[in-house]
Amino acid sequence: MIESKLTRRALIAGASAGTVGAALAAQGIGPQLIDLGLPGGPSLRPLTPAFPGKGEMIVQRIRPPLLEAPMSVFRDGVITPNDRMFVRWNWDMPTSVKAADHRVAVGGTVTQAVSLTLDDIAGAGEHVDVVAINQCAGNGRGLSEPRVTGTQWGNGAMGCAKWTGVRLKDVLAKAGVAKGATRVRFAGLDVPLTDGAPQFIKSIPLDIAMRDDVLVAWAMNDAPLPLLHGFPLRVVVPGWFSTYWVKMLSTIEVLMGEDDSYYVAKSYRMPAAPITPEDKDFPTVAITTMPPRAFITSHDDGAVVAKGKPLVLEGIAMGGDAALTKVALVGEGGLDIPCTLGPDEGTFAFRRWSVTIPAITDDLEGIGVRATNAEGAVQPESLAWNPSGYARNVIERITLRAQ
Repeated sequence: MIESKLTRRALIAGASAGTVGAALAAQGIGPQLIDLGLPGGPSLRPLTPAFPGKGEMIVQRIRPPLLEAPMSVFRDGVITPNDRMFVRWNWDMPTSVKAADHRVAVGGTVTQAVSLTLDDIAGAGEHVDVVAINQCAGNGRGLSEPRVTGTQWGNGAMGCAKWTGVRLKDVLAKAGVAKGATRVRFAGLDVPLTDGAPQFIKSIPLDIAMRDDVLVAWAMNDAPLPLLHGFPLRVVVPGWFSTYWVKMLSTIEVLMGEDDSYYVAKSYRMPAAPITPEDKDFPTVAITTMPPRAFITSHDDGAVVAKGKPLVLEGIAMGGDAALTKVALVGEGGLDIPCTLGPDEGTFAFRRWSVTIPAITDDLEGIGVRATNAEGAVQPESLAWNPSGYARNVIERITLRAQ
């Protein structure tokens, strides 16, 4: 019998350690802290307690877990190791799941409702691998100015993995999608912490659900999904924010009409048109696809580089919901240098980039990298502010000091 487990004692101990650690840190002793450089502060976050199966992570919250990857994780390669992938749960997650007992109910606007075992799902169709970025819709929220509500993430609420499973459309075929269906909704095993709070359920349009790269996945980087990442099954929707990648999948419901559930109709939404912080009443649209983004990962902000010598800059970039086509180094004084792209791991994967500056003559003030995708979407120079800090894709800038 396959079982994945996190002991509640370990989680409670972790919560206690986090509280004690904060008190010790205030006295100048205790756990290592990392500064996320959040303009609205506070910026310091602990790297403890350690969670089962995870390496060094930035602890944003203990329960439900919110763990951010340090940017150093993205300095090499494009695949994020399982133990360094960010963790985001809206509600409490089970600490033990027995695969043999797990069932996925498929119902709603279908020919016949079914309850599927893991073997049923594994046998539903061809086994498929997709390399895709999993990114929280609020990644980088803590860098918003003015500050906004929600988890004050730096830029580490993202990662790229190889996901293995079967196509969602093959699982749906087990029940038969009825004529007139419009959307497919998912729920997992996580439960609200308070009575009356809405269950975390999300839905995608039927045409997205029927794509060949949308999966019900059981493996992550050739290993079974860790419990923190949705064991035994999760939805994978490449190019879409992770809010739709429902973990510990237990229910698939085919809908007719619109979805009026809270996390679709009321939450995870952003202004339909640009607004200012002073605007109060405005129409909104659901967060869906990811825009292009790029990051310098070879050097931290404020790093010292050798004056008079060549400088190689490197990093990662994504095209969002379309293939990445270009990355350019940009900065003050009209700096705009094309970067060389590394191997292509797939439309929805990170891609490495590099650029060489022949000789550094002075400080490099406010440099960044600008990504462009195959649909012509380009990272903007300035932040498109919104009250939830969603879908950030402004050019991220650093300064390097020449000595």
